[in-house]
Amino acid sequence: MSVKDNLNFATRRRFMPLFGTQFLGAFNDNLFKTALFVMISFYGLGQNNTIPASQMLNLGALLFILPYFLFSALSGQLSTKFDKAKLASVIKVLEIVVMAVAAVGFYIQSAPLLLFCLFCMGTQSTLFGPLKYAILPDYLNDKELIMGNSLIESGTFIAILFGQILGTVVAGIPPYIVGILVLAVAAAGTATSLFMPPVPAKNPNTRLDPNIVRSTRLLLKETFAQRELYAAIIGISWFWFIGSVYTTQLPTFTQIHLGGDDNVFNLMLALFSIGIATGSVICAKISHHRLHLGLVAVGAFGLTVSGLLLVWLTHGRFFEQLQGIGWFLTQSTTYPVMLTMIAIGFFGGFFSVPLYTWLQTASHEAFRAHAIAANNIVNGLFMVSAALISAALLWLFDSITLLYLVVALGNLILIAYLLKLDPRFLQDLKIYIGIK
Repeated sequence: MSVKDNLNFATRRRFMPLFGTQFLGAFNDNLFKTALFVMISFYGLGQNNTIPASQMLNLGALLFILPYFLFSALSGQLSTKFDKAKLASVIKVLEIVVMAVAAVGFYIQSAPLLLFCLFCMGTQSTLFGPLKYAILPDYLNDKELIMGNSLIESGTFIAILFGQILGTVVAGIPPYIVGILVLAVAAAGTATSLFMPPVPAKNPNTRLDPNIVRSTRLLLKETFAQRELYAAIIGISWFWFIGSVYTTQLPTFTQIHLGGDDNVFNLMLALFSIGIATGSVICAKISHHRLHLGLVAVGAFGLTVSGLLLVWLTHGRFFEQLQGIGWFLTQSTTYPVMLTMIAIGFFGGFFSVPLYTWLQTASHEAFRAHAIAANNIVNGLFMVSAALISAALLWLFDSITLLYLVVALGNLILIAYLLKLDPRFLQDLKIYIGIK
């Protein structure tokens, strides 16, 4: 597919409204969450409450991810029962309502109300999650699907980056302006959703099960019984695991091992996000319209090499005084680190795009949204595990580079497990590079 062909489908109504809706949703999630967390950390929001600021941040992180465990099964049922385009508009209207309440919370400086809104935003994102990936095969043909996935993924990470940076910037302005801003972004996302072409319901007779435990257990059982779906979900969840480890520890890593302040951290986060976006698109380009599972192995190997290189470049380097971005860019030793951070993101995007496409194509139409809902649940479990494992290793060894080393080597274990589940990861790679 030529560049012209890529732009041809990407700018049409069957894709652009979905892309815009997803981009603005991810942007608003991170704008709101980051602004709230920075206000709690640095501007005294909630200081009159009995809960310390550090615990409020932990509570906020839990509240945002909790809906993925509670409502993912329901989200899959909704996306199967109803027209996904109409459902998207309803979900985005819910975002407007939540952000209107959040605007009030910012105005009256109520941390409990804003934390409640954070939970509601997590719920809204949970409901939209299966929809955005399940609807792609309805909008795009087989030759366009892998490029569509790459654009959605790259756009999502750029949106996350922009949201985090802007959230940090606006946290210091009058809070009511932040409330107006997040409400305006929610309205813009709702407007784009109205242009999504309708998609007939895959199974209008799907029963909505209000029993969270039963529906979640049944969903995971049905999904994991399909070996291809299980393998794809494990691979995607590992991508979110390593992404969570790298980005969560990046602020402290930047301070201790790079000697940089918050501006240096934003630069490193930007390089990581740009790497993911670039890797996603390049993977789609060299796939030539087809799903190549062998590229997952290439991504895993690249993640291992670049991860080990980051550890090698920074191990033993410690700084006590933080410097700004101007100083950072004058140090010749920082450029290999910057390139390595781009490489980690690049191979992460390279690794994940074929897996998302495989998850969509390996599941039949009536089960696709359910499979993606199950994927979201396991993604959440892996991210929580990442936090717990990171906390344990840091408590035992007090070394971020050791943690990064474990993650880099873990890529080899992961790809070995995927090869055990499905030998096509290696067989397809041999075919792709011309080895018989």
